[in-house]
Amino acid sequence: MAAQTQRAVLAGGCFWGMEELIRRLPGVTRTRVGYTGGDVPNATYRNHGTHAEAIEILFDPTKTDFREILEFFFQIHDPSTKNRQGNDIGLSYRSAIYYVDDEQKRIAEDTIADVDASGLWPGKVVTEVEPVGPFWEAEPEHQDYLQRYPDGYTCHFPRPGWRLPARTEG
Repeated sequence: MAAQTQRAVLAGGCFWGMEELIRRLPGVTRTRVGYTGGDVPNATYRNHGTHAEAIEILFDPTKTDFREILEFFFQIHDPSTKNRQGNDIGLSYRSAIYYVDDEQKRIAEDTIADVDASGLWPGKVVTEVEPVGPFWEAEPEHQDYLQRYPDGYTCHFPRPGWRLPARTEG
């Protein structure tokens, strides 16, 4: 019998680069890019109001977990820059975790505390933690973008040697 799939929704700048890196993680079964966390129903690339560019991730919890996905998320984007990743500036490019239940919220807050305590980024985490809302799938030309254009634009990169330690109590 197949394992129950779980869902994560993250925003961390341009969705193309996030999708390309996260899709490769062991246990990730599906990704799609879109818009969430904002005010426009049926959001599109040309009209997404205050939504963030985001990625929806389906994963097999027997092969990975939400914490592992978040650790990678914090490795591939700078969570200490408000509404910005690389050359992308604006509300669409904010860092956010849209939790699907109380357990994901707890894990998100705990992981953020670990990132802040680690000193791995130059400033404190500004990542928003909000309940998941409607997710508006982006247009087909945005799905799997870096699969079709391997030399296309991205501002997301794994940082070699970056490993998030758990904070010590004391």
